[in-house]
Amino acid sequence: MKSNFARLAFLPLFALASATQLPAQDKPAPLAAVAQDVNIPHQTMTLKNGLRVIVNTDRKAPVVAVAVWYYVGSRNEPKGKTGFAHLFEHLMFNGSENLPGDFFVPLREVGATDFNGTTNPDRTNYFQTVPTGALEFTLFAEADRMGRLLGGVTQAKLDNQRGVVQNEKRQGDNSPYGLTRYIIPETLFPVGHPYHHSTIGSMADLDAASLDDVKAWFRQNYGPNNAVLVLSGDIDLKTAKPMIERQFGSFPAGPKVVQPKITIPTLPAPVRKVMKDKVASTRIYKLWSLPGMLHKDAVPLEVAGSVLGGLSSSRLDTALVRNEKLAASVGASASMQQGAGSFFVFADVMPGVDPKKLEARLDALIADFVKSGPSADEIQRVNMVTASGQLSGLDSSGGFGGKAVTLARGATFANDPNFFKKELNALAKVTPGQVQKSMQSWLTRPVFTLIVEPGERDGSYAEAKSAPPAKPAASEPERAPNKAMWPAIGALKSLDFPNVERAKLSNGMEVYFAKTSGIPKVQMSVNFNAGYAADPASGLGTHALMLNAMEEGTKTRNSVQIAEETERLGMSLSYGASLDRTSIGMSALKVNLGLSLDLLTDVLRNPAFAEGEVARVRDQQINRIAQELSQPAGLVGRVMPAVLYGAEHPYGRSASGLGQKDIVKGLGPDQLRAFHAKWIRPDNARVFIAGDTTLAAVMPLLEKSLGNWKSDGSAKPEKAFNVATPRTTPRIILVDRPNSPQSLIAAGHIVDQLTGRDDLVTLRAANENIGGNFLSRLNMDLRETKGWSYGVRSSIGANEEMVSFNVAAPVQADKTGDSLKAIVSNIKDVLSTRGFTPTELQQTINGNARSLPGRFEGTGAILGGVADIVTYNRPDTYYETLATRYQALTAAEMDAAARKHIDPSKLVFVIVGDAAKVKPQLDGLGMPLEVMPMSAIR
Repeated sequence: MKSNFARLAFLPLFALASATQLPAQDKPAPLAAVAQDVNIPHQTMTLKNGLRVIVNTDRKAPVVAVAVWYYVGSRNEPKGKTGFAHLFEHLMFNGSENLPGDFFVPLREVGATDFNGTTNPDRTNYFQTVPTGALEFTLFAEADRMGRLLGGVTQAKLDNQRGVVQNEKRQGDNSPYGLTRYIIPETLFPVGHPYHHSTIGSMADLDAASLDDVKAWFRQNYGPNNAVLVLSGDIDLKTAKPMIERQFGSFPAGPKVVQPKITIPTLPAPVRKVMKDKVASTRIYKLWSLPGMLHKDAVPLEVAGSVLGGLSSSRLDTALVRNEKLAASVGASASMQQGAGSFFVFADVMPGVDPKKLEARLDALIADFVKSGPSADEIQRVNMVTASGQLSGLDSSGGFGGKAVTLARGATFANDPNFFKKELNALAKVTPGQVQKSMQSWLTRPVFTLIVEPGERDGSYAEAKSAPPAKPAASEPERAPNKAMWPAIGALKSLDFPNVERAKLSNGMEVYFAKTSGIPKVQMSVNFNAGYAADPASGLGTHALMLNAMEEGTKTRNSVQIAEETERLGMSLSYGASLDRTSIGMSALKVNLGLSLDLLTDVLRNPAFAEGEVARVRDQQINRIAQELSQPAGLVGRVMPAVLYGAEHPYGRSASGLGQKDIVKGLGPDQLRAFHAKWIRPDNARVFIAGDTTLAAVMPLLEKSLGNWKSDGSAKPEKAFNVATPRTTPRIILVDRPNSPQSLIAAGHIVDQLTGRDDLVTLRAANENIGGNFLSRLNMDLRETKGWSYGVRSSIGANEEMVSFNVAAPVQADKTGDSLKAIVSNIKDVLSTRGFTPTELQQTINGNARSLPGRFEGTGAILGGVADIVTYNRPDTYYETLATRYQALTAAEMDAAARKHIDPSKLVFVIVGDAAKVKPQLDGLGMPLEVMPMSAIR
């Protein structure tokens, strides 16, 4: 942001009359106008050792995304080694010969964002976005673990990461419907098929993994000739080439990896299985195996999945959810791996509906669709939604779905970085007949039907053996790094946050705008001072029901028309809320901005709240409440706020805002209209916009759509924050969830004398080292040292009126008591004998100051930053001055902030787990203990 920027400070309309305006529009832009912008220009080269390199240049931010994809996944695992590729992914983060210790340490030092790694059946990938000046150091780090890993791998690290992965497995297994990830591939693909087993693997196979296995796996699969390196961002091939050659060029090629032969199996006859789980409602699955992403039928089958159950206006949504009200939710998709895929249909039974009736209608709708195929209009809407989604992906260089990922996927699986363009071109040419023919080829084969019913699991959950202590053996000393090999960090550019421009509509609504570049899209949010805290105490859930009902019809459009119109425009509507704020917004293509804004405005200003639609959405919300009450995080989200703030306080409601079943049952159109009129009003709103346009261009559109919106003249509403909060006493509330393989430990206390509007930079910096990031003391102790958890976090919850300190720790059930003691011990150590160290201070400074350009690379992040500046009354230069503030931090200041505001003696613990296993571990901790059945939580 330039310090001498010019603002359109509440410009009167006449000042904009001669400004450049967006062209008038009476129909959506054609697909070709959108698809032409879906492009990632790039250059390639291949090193002598076989490493393929792709470089995309994008100078919009001083950052580079670095992605390394290895063509090895769980499909390559031999019998008895399930889960091994994923376990190895974890080991690759635990130190190499010249970068010992956790890989996240140097990433944090250089200010990386969007860093992680993932494994699926076909590949393993690692990615991070770093400041341009840190690129060669990051290439060195990736090269060290590609070519010099084994000197850093020890038995202790293997044992530790085995425990971490097993807790990751428990965390997924502990979720409702979590065990379906095993039964589905095991049924669709026969024993011995590369896709027969899940990527996470079995406990027994993870137990059996040996250090020799690890070393053999590395030597066989992780050579440069089995990898793709992609750079995307503030770099070009000419500049990158010598860096890449220096870091990767000396490695020899590894063995040629022979990929397994993959067939597309057909079930000999229909298969039907029924399983019970801790779920709120019965779910019906219909599944078929499919060919993979390179097959000629891949794109037509993906279109079929979208039309049937992927679009908002899908066949299943319209028939089963909107019209017949048999299902609470539905979905369908063709999920494509490289070698094979699956067609996936599900429907959640609406409470009170006979599952057999829903299944019969589901079968009939699928059969009819397979027989008749989609319409041309349905395909056109799929095309526009897909192209718009791909365009959104180009807004970021890296992460889970940016340009680097798109290029790497095509290069790895199709030997063509431009494969995404081929898919888009194929999509643009697909016909209803092609989709119909592909469905009749693949979806008329025997089906696998899976029914998941509410009830207790069968009790056969396979646990892991006790792992040996995770400590280095005497024969395994940590190798000293050769720091002479480390490239220096180059010059790092500071954040240049966009100018915040201001204007006012004729009705007084404030408009805040930030111009971005990169993709021709615009994001907009109309923010209201409302949120879940605005719910009346006697009407908890009203706000959530109002938001959900708003898109189900206006005075001129019904819900299907709204869904179809958003699809034709390639836009998405968003409805969100925190405790304090309500946001109704959109992401729109620049070429369709006018029509998109018209639709958003209609939904915002003119919701119909028709009786039938409200009744349907109300039933769905009641079902969502039941689902929440079956999930560990949902149970914590209902118990903890009431404990900390009191059930009558606006912040004492469930974290989701869904309300209580008995109250929601009584809500109808009249209550929603009254709530909307009270809170969703122009004098209670601000408009935030970011995107590839100008304030002068959008103001006439905003004036047309919102400028004539008038309030009724009544006083603006206020929330009941005068309710006193209870004086909480430290105790443990154990929510009994039988047969849980994992416990979720949550803890919290109110931070006195602070609000979310206060300056929390130093306190949040202190919390980063307690539990706020991967390298924090809590996470490193319980995950990386003890191996009891997949991840532990603490946070400073900053609601606008009050602040809280919170901890969340999913841990293996048999370590619940020890984990609670470790959490308290770590926090006490920070506040007493072990204050923040120089290393932690330096990581905090570098990690925060250097990561700012990466944090604000995308349009959505900039929109959120502008909203925070305005909402919290910060200066426009706030984010640009943060680096200087971090650089001035001292360990003593962080110590003082933590000791003043964080108090472990005030912590209240809410634990969701199997009381039979967990309570004996808690009885001797000296804290009051209350056991609460799940049925007692509303």
